[in-house]
Amino acid sequence: MSPKKNRASTKEVETIFKRGHFLSSPNLTFKFLLTSGKEKKISVIAPKSVTRLAVKRNLLRRRGYAVLKKYLNQFPAGLMGVFIFKKYQEDVSIIEDEIKNILKKIN
Repeated sequence: MSPKKNRASTKEVETIFKRGHFLSSPNLTFKFLLTSGKEKKISVIAPKSVTRLAVKRNLLRRRGYAVLKKYLNQFPAGLMGVFIFKKYQEDVSIIEDEIKNILKKIN
């Protein structure tokens, strides 16, 4: 799990959904907003449409944060973003590849 200072709050997520841009991949959507701040705030969301069981949604979120932890320092400063899962994915390497591809598109 990312430290609290690196996760977007509920109000920030609402702002990202209203005014942000998005990038899409087969399993993930990344909605983001560039701000003038220095901190990077990125969250992971697993909606109920992906899987009905909370246990599996929490597992997806934990896997997403674990991969995100490796690449957090490569995201640009002042970025607020949200990774949203489109479908249930058990393979961590696929999630990692998609986060890397989205990171390349941003930079």
